[in-house]
Amino acid sequence: MQKYADYIKRIEIDSLWSGRKHVVWELNRQVNILSGINGVGKSTILNKVVKSVNNNGDIISHLLKGVHIEVEPADATHIRFDIIRSLDSPILSNETINMVDARIRSVLDFQLYHLQRKYLDYQVNIGNQIISELQAGHADAAQQLSEKKRRFQDIVDDLFTETGKKIVRTENEIRFTQIGEILVPYQLSSGEKQMLTILLTVLVEDNQPYVLFMDEPEVSLHIEWQKRLIDLCVELNPNVQIILTTHSPAVIMDGWMDSVTEVSDITT
Repeated sequence: MQKYADYIKRIEIDSLWSGRKHVVWELNRQVNILSGINGVGKSTILNKVVKSVNNNGDIISHLLKGVHIEVEPADATHIRFDIIRSLDSPILSNETINMVDARIRSVLDFQLYHLQRKYLDYQVNIGNQIISELQAGHADAAQQLSEKKRRFQDIVDDLFTETGKKIVRTENEIRFTQIGEILVPYQLSSGEKQMLTILLTVLVEDNQPYVLFMDEPEVSLHIEWQKRLIDLCVELNPNVQIILTTHSPAVIMDGWMDSVTEVSDITT
């Protein structure tokens, strides 16, 4: 039986590059921000950790890859995780695009396509929970369950207010209205797609303990969005553990300075 970890406590990497730089990083339960100049190894550390677990979140085999992960609880065998990268790069395989949706043109589009499916599942799960609470006579609890989705929609509307985009709340899939036109997520700007991807990824985990790796997520984001990024993620899922790399001072402005670790502080 799979037992999932609540969070990662410690990361140790035997060798960052060809026998050089041993990494030991003690992690905070909630927010961990890795900083440093270009080329110092921020993304390499993140990539090595992500590659040390397979797509199923298996953390048993990580010793074979020179990456040692300590989790809480210590006997957990798996971890829920995802990684979001900064660049909205094009998808190279047209065959893949045509098989899924001809409107998909980039990596972020592809992520959003899969997140739409997870968003539908999330709504079904929430609906079932609401029905159970109502049948048990817990009307207040049922109301609370629907609040997180509503808060997500309010947040996105607020972030996109300058361009006049609003989520269509009568549909199960995410659509937007803008000056009377209906838009799908693939028609958003790179920054809008990036922010929507991050917030959806956090939301659909439905408050489960979850590790979200983000590699320089601020690249496409408006500076005001950078300032709010961490707070919004934590609000949508208080059980998320964020592990991110960044160059931007804006990301840590709203009270997250103590969560910053310099690469030089964890390497020998």
